[in-house]
Amino acid sequence: MKAEVHPNYDFLTVTMTDGTVFTTRSTMGGEGKKLNLDIDPSSHPAWTGGNSTMLDRGGRVSRFKDKFGGIFKK
Repeated sequence: MKAEVHPNYDFLTVTMTDGTVFTTRSTMGGEGKKLNLDIDPSSHPAWTGGNSTMLDRGGRVSRFKDKFGGIFKK
């Protein structure tokens, strides 16, 4: 590899939402950096099959339903 072209590949400590801690390597930050996850495979509904309801934040879902709600009705 060319010198000074690629980022450093350092060790990183990752803390998942349930408190599990593991070490991996990444180009993020530098040696000894820590990453705290807000969403991970143990808590995200896409991986856990959890609640499939959609939260309406800022009226986005309701605006979408108002705009496109009648498209699929017969």
